[in-house]
Amino acid sequence: MYNLSYAETMDEICSDDRMNEAEAMDIVIGMLEVAREKGTQSREAVEAIFNTRRLWTYFMESLSDDANALPTALRADLISVGIWVLKEIEKIRKNEVKTFDGLIQINSIIRDSLQGASS
Repeated sequence: MYNLSYAETMDEICSDDRMNEAEAMDIVIGMLEVAREKGTQSREAVEAIFNTRRLWTYFMESLSDDANALPTALRADLISVGIWVLKEIEKIRKNEVKTFDGLIQINSIIRDSLQGASS
């Protein structure tokens, strides 16, 4: 259904000249908050899940790149968070989890950390 290339994803969500990672997280968090209000089976939920998956896939690909300057242990920890996010998304999609609260919380923590690192 959604079959975008890696390049299209980077152009739309993570381009350096369009927005930074914290801004992308803000957008995803906003979508997750709307989805929380509308319910896990809503169109808004589908869009939030799709874009959260895209963003975290991008993060995980970046973190696994040997050229990434972050310390190896931190990269591994963030990849673990990303794996949890992707698993939680799948549980919501399958209607095994009925709330977006965990995703909103973890994405907010990561976003706040990104904002703190850039100031």
